[in-house]
Amino acid sequence: MAQRENRNRNREREEDKGEELDERVVDISRVAKVIKGGRRFAFRTVVVVGDNRGRVGIGVGKSRAVPEANRKGTERARKNIKPVNLAGTTIPHEITAHYGGAQVLLKPASPGTGVIAGGGVRAVLEAVGVRDILTKSLGSANVLNVVYATLKALNALKQTDKEAAYRGKETEELMPFWTRKKTKTNA
Repeated sequence: MAQRENRNRNREREEDKGEELDERVVDISRVAKVIKGGRRFAFRTVVVVGDNRGRVGIGVGKSRAVPEANRKGTERARKNIKPVNLAGTTIPHEITAHYGGAQVLLKPASPGTGVIAGGGVRAVLEAVGVRDILTKSLGSANVLNVVYATLKALNALKQTDKEAAYRGKETEELMPFWTRKKTKTNA
C-alpha cells in the first residue's frame, strides 16, 4: 500500500516538473441519471489544456463532486493534446467546422486584432496560442459542441509549406497579405 502511494506521489512530481500547460475549465453543468429511486445528480466539466505554442487538448470529466470532475477532465485533456498548424499569431486560412448542431467559423486576422471570440471558442484559441483571429459561432450554442467544433476546425488547418508545394507556388503567396515580406518593384 505504501509503495503505491509513493509511486503516485513520484508520478505527480514528475508531471509537475514537466511542461507548463494552460488549463481552463470552460463549462460546469449538472447532469442527472434517472434510477428507480429518483434522480441521481452529478457534474460534467469541460476542460481545455494547451501550451500556448500550438498544442491543445480537450477533456470531459463527470463525477458526483465538481473538483473530482475537474481532475478527470484535466487528465483526459492532457492525454488528448494534439498539435495545430498556426501562421505566427493567427491561423493560415479561413475555415468552418461542424460538430453536432454547432458550427464555428474561424478567420485569420492582422496583428493587433486580438481574439474576437466568445465562450468556448475563446478558451480553445487562447490555450492553443492564437493571438489574432476573428470568429463566429453559428448554430447551436451548446458549449461542449462548440468546443469540439473549434478543435475540429483547428485540426483541419493545412500547413502552408505543404499546400504551397502541392500547388507549385511559393509559401509567401499563400500566406495572408499582412505576413508577406514587402518587396520594391521597379515600375
